[in-house]
Amino acid sequence: MPIITADDGTPLNVAIEGRDGAPVLMFSNSLGTDLRMWDEQVAALAPRFRILRYDRRGHGKSGVPKGPYTMERLGRDVLAILDALEIERVNWCGVSMGGMVGQWLGANAPQRIDRLVLSNTSAWYPDKTPWNDRIRTVQEVGLAGMVDANMTRWFTAGFRERAPQAIARMKEMFVATPVAGYIACCEAVRDMDFRDSNPRITAPTLVIVGAQDPATPPAAGEAIHKAIKGSQIASIDASHIANVEQPKAYTETLLKFLA
Repeated sequence: MPIITADDGTPLNVAIEGRDGAPVLMFSNSLGTDLRMWDEQVAALAPRFRILRYDRRGHGKSGVPKGPYTMERLGRDVLAILDALEIERVNWCGVSMGGMVGQWLGANAPQRIDRLVLSNTSAWYPDKTPWNDRIRTVQEVGLAGMVDANMTRWFTAGFRERAPQAIARMKEMFVATPVAGYIACCEAVRDMDFRDSNPRITAPTLVIVGAQDPATPPAAGEAIHKAIKGSQIASIDASHIANVEQPKAYTETLLKFLA
């Protein structure tokens, strides 16, 4: 896995695999995870795509510069990765916060995006209080103190019961996230607002919603869909981290759109 340095000196951990010469599919993680959250999609899609994953700043094996971060800063990290790897254009798939970065890229770097998948995500949060409360909770109890509550937002009760190994893996990923990086990214999510810029997105776009997602409800995805002319929308019977809860359905939905 190469380390690529952003323009402000932050090291970014990157993984690239799959078929040489194939179209590039770039995955972007949710808040509080690392690039391993896409393992099942990589296994299924590597024969057809050149797959690019990375740890967002403040997460995984990437650097943790002082926050707060912004969606523009996180989007420019992606451009630094593409420039360093000499990749002109990618298909983008981001879950939750990854979908937020995707919205910035779609509006502000359209020349770098072929197709855009915005999954389990929102364009803005009118009420900032829940994000300020979450930041305060993390400061008080750490990520270990809120990991169980976080799993109830990420996954349905049925999945938590039938897939304990997957839940344990996601818990480990969440708790391993640097607290400073998590908080700085919370600030970026809290302060984003793509309502004016989303109508500028011209790339073919698919919005994926989780039918049982309490974190970014279907209505949030429907608002993004309405704002982006010509976009498609698909619903998956899952909670917030749909690609982990329903990997087969999620991968099939991606393939249908990217084909």
